[in-house]
Amino acid sequence: MKQTEPPFKAMALTSMITSQLAGGPLAGVYLGKWIDSHYSTEPIFLIIGLLLGLGAGTYGTIHLVRTYTGDD
Repeated sequence: MKQTEPPFKAMALTSMITSQLAGGPLAGVYLGKWIDSHYSTEPIFLIIGLLLGLGAGTYGTIHLVRTYTGDD
């Protein structure tokens, strides 16, 4: 009989993926708004921060899933 993974392990992976995908863009937007407020360049660094945050969140999620599945 095949043993299954514990359900808490799947819940932990799901919460890590969610935090990676949500935290990266949020941190990028916050940092971009902060830089924009200091240099009066309203939407430029906000957009750059958002894109960098999306990229970082996506990369982190891919790395996390590859590590979890053993493909790394």
